[in-house]
Amino acid sequence: MGLVFWIGIKGSLAQMAHHPVNPNATPEARELLDFLSEISGKRVMSGQHNFPGGISRYSEEAAEIGGSYPAVWGQDFGFSADDQDGVHFRDQVIAEAIRQYRDGSIVTLMWHAVQPTHDEPVTFKENIIGSLSDADWEALITPGTALHQRWIDQSDVIATLLKRLLYENIPVLWRPYHEMNGDWFWWCNRPGPRGYQALYRQLYHRFVQVHGLNNLLWVWNANAPRHDAKEYPPFFPGHDVVDVLATDVYANDYRPEHYRAILELANGKPIAFGEVGDMPTPELLAREPMWAWFMTWSGFTSDHNDPTEVRRLYQDPRTLHRPARLSDAEPSGT
Repeated sequence: MGLVFWIGIKGSLAQMAHHPVNPNATPEARELLDFLSEISGKRVMSGQHNFPGGISRYSEEAAEIGGSYPAVWGQDFGFSADDQDGVHFRDQVIAEAIRQYRDGSIVTLMWHAVQPTHDEPVTFKENIIGSLSDADWEALITPGTALHQRWIDQSDVIATLLKRLLYENIPVLWRPYHEMNGDWFWWCNRPGPRGYQALYRQLYHRFVQVHGLNNLLWVWNANAPRHDAKEYPPFFPGHDVVDVLATDVYANDYRPEHYRAILELANGKPIAFGEVGDMPTPELLAREPMWAWFMTWSGFTSDHNDPTEVRRLYQDPRTLHRPARLSDAEPSGT
């Protein structure tokens, strides 16, 4: 088991709510899913995203403001040549993920993938924010095409990095192609079986069946529905390829209907705030107790949140920080 501090005593894992969708999931991945199921409805983990170039800068900032180190450490594999989202930081990101895990963090990773019609590095506005033609999309999800092969080659780069965490027995909350129900990224706004669902399932097959990345828990991470983001169901790829359902909330757009909608779609699986700008309040989390974690986006902890409110959330009895343990599942005082 190594230094997985947040797992706690194995005997307390007996009442497991769900099995991972990957039948060959590692023991560490299984125990992480057990942990998420155990705390759901009882506690919520703090989390912080970091840009590749900053390594853990924003997690350290959150710890300084909130008074405790976030339980969930988030990072991105990047796409650019710059000092924020640079692809040249990937080795450092992996090394830091290993260190964070050994210090008791739960690791979540993402990738702002480049359009398969282009090569890395790219710029955000000219590539990640964009679209593919219908013909290119169809080629992308059709095995045997040149574009599908380009996608394989690009995805295999990320698979190789994730394997380094597999070899270290590190489970990862993997949230690919996020905010797909919005209208901004090139993988967005394509509902249905031949749309986003096909792309997600294609990646699942490549990473699980071809690469044996059995350390991943698969997080389907949408955006909270709004004027430029559609409802969840047409973009959901299926319970057979999703371990956790997450949604992103910015501009303090927390609505009860978002909570009800994702709970219904999850059908008992853990749910989370994959990204937030304005942090949820302790009162909101008490009303909506099934959120397993929230992860504040890079820079937003200090730029979009009152430090007094950050500390109040971080010091709330229901909030879990690093290292979180199963013995902490019940809030203090209950």
